[in-house]
Amino acid sequence: MADSGSSIARMERNVEIKARIPSVDLLLPVVAGLADRGPVEILQDDTFFACPRGRLKVRVISEAEGELIFYQRADIAGPKESSYIIAPTKSPDSLRAALSLAYGQIGRVRKHRRLFLMGRTRIHLDRVEGLGDFLELEVVLERDESVQAGAALAEELLVKLGISPEQLIKDAYVDLISKA
Repeated sequence: MADSGSSIARMERNVEIKARIPSVDLLLPVVAGLADRGPVEILQDDTFFACPRGRLKVRVISEAEGELIFYQRADIAGPKESSYIIAPTKSPDSLRAALSLAYGQIGRVRKHRRLFLMGRTRIHLDRVEGLGDFLELEVVLERDESVQAGAALAEELLVKLGISPEQLIKDAYVDLISKA
């Protein structure tokens, strides 16, 4: 039986902030003016599974493109470290079916994402089915970089985007949907 430590691949890390926004359309020109690249329009269908050590989801992007994503992140408002590993798949629907049978689905999130890049920060403008509009920032951390350094970059960008602390949310979209 595999041990839960040294035999596992190293996870990537980022600092993430999520905020509720009044409208993707209002923030779109502001983000476009700051970003180096984008927008890339992405339709995502995320299915979450029971997972005691973090969150596990299959992201379906198209019939032949998807990702299995495992991540660990605290549910706090404001900047938070997220550790993750992504495994691409060419059969996302069959992977979702297998994991649904094995672990059980705990929720599903469908969203229209507009992805921008600004340096090493991914800026997501998300319209989430049943929830509304959100901004999500992900500052990719270097291997030994502190969470505080990434958080400082994210907070700087929040100010430029006019996002107030009251708009920050702690919950994942799947949690917000289950509460709705």
